[in-house]
Amino acid sequence: MTFGEQPAYLRVAGDLRQKIVDGSLPPHTRLPSQARIRQEYGVSDTVALEARKVLMAEGLVEGRSGSGTYVREQPVPRRVSRGGYRGSVPSTPFRQEQSEAGARGTWESSSEQEEATSSIAKRLGIQEGDRVMRTRYVFRDAGEPMMLSTSWEPLAVTGRTPVMLPEEGPLAGCGVVERMAAIDIVVDNVVEEVGARPGLAEELLRLGGVPGHSVLVIERTYYASGMAVETADVVVPADRYRITYHLPVK
Repeated sequence: MTFGEQPAYLRVAGDLRQKIVDGSLPPHTRLPSQARIRQEYGVSDTVALEARKVLMAEGLVEGRSGSGTYVREQPVPRRVSRGGYRGSVPSTPFRQEQSEAGARGTWESSSEQEEATSSIAKRLGIQEGDRVMRTRYVFRDAGEPMMLSTSWEPLAVTGRTPVMLPEEGPLAGCGVVERMAAIDIVVDNVVEEVGARPGLAEELLRLGGVPGHSVLVIERTYYASGMAVETADVVVPADRYRITYHLPVK
């Protein structure tokens, strides 16, 4: 193979990919069989199999037990809007994660106390093993799961206060800023770091995704005068959503 020349399996995968993109192989169409690919492209069974594996890894096709491999219908990406805190707008966990005006949705949650792992302790600026409140959320838009979130709050800050449990008590269902303000803590800064990784099996199951697909992860931490009061991992399916930031220009 000379410099710049593609391996045979990538060449085959590229041609099939183009047929999927231009509609020659529309959604729900059966992908040519391994024998057909071998014959049409003059390649070996191994090359044909590897080409199909590439398309499956890219989420363009899916295998159906006892039936074959079919072209997947590709979702049209939707936006998850992020932006600065708007004090005049009542906040909820859903609004906290989807800042677009008029955004409405539902969520399910569960909270429990645990010991901070080394990574969470570092993010919160506490000691490994310190007690934290972990809350897991599933956010839905029109009934469809759109994102997961796991948050951790140091019990040294919220323990024995009315806001110790994020989804119980007088401020149940309010956002972090409002809850902290209720115990005289003023949140004045938030840091978000966005990355991507393969989705964990349990995450994709809850989000209705395809095994092997990637997710976007927003690592977010709220601060009050330099003290971290909450840190969270927000997980969004990368094939169905795009992260959009609205940032004021000063």
